[in-house]
Amino acid sequence: MMKLRSKKFCRSSSKLSGGGSSNGNSNSNMKLGRERPGSEGLGEIKWELRPGGMLVQMRDMTGESVGEGMITVRVSTVSKWHDISIEATSNFGELKMILSLVTGLETREQRLLFKGKEREDGEYLHMVGVRDKDKVLLLEDPATKERKLLYGLAGGPAIGTPCSCTISV
Repeated sequence: MMKLRSKKFCRSSSKLSGGGSSNGNSNSNMKLGRERPGSEGLGEIKWELRPGGMLVQMRDMTGESVGEGMITVRVSTVSKWHDISIEATSNFGELKMILSLVTGLETREQRLLFKGKEREDGEYLHMVGVRDKDKVLLLEDPATKERKLLYGLAGGPAIGTPCSCTISV
């Protein structure tokens, strides 16, 4: 376990490389494997004091954080699948808008399922756990599908209308 002094938050490379004391049992001879990517192997660890009083290792702000960036979501319908690139911090409503351009279904006609549950439009992808190359199932809303069949909006004749076939002899 490493002890920290109360006023010093940064350990120098000379202390980590064994330049401190010659005692074999001291913590100064121990080299830490937590080197920051931009420190060129100096072994320096930066600390920060959070508002609650907790002392934590300083975050590396050079890279992207976990929830940022573009992810590819594989959206599967009954017969097809589509690879959609979208930001990880988007919500399911934005994904539905993109899918309406690809599939031709309006957003209110779509039902998106992830991990076996239907997701609401306001739920965020990264909060639910959608990661890169995850699969989302797209189903057409059964009520609108039935309405299309009953009122003839599907392009063919409506189910309830009589057939107007004539037989000529």
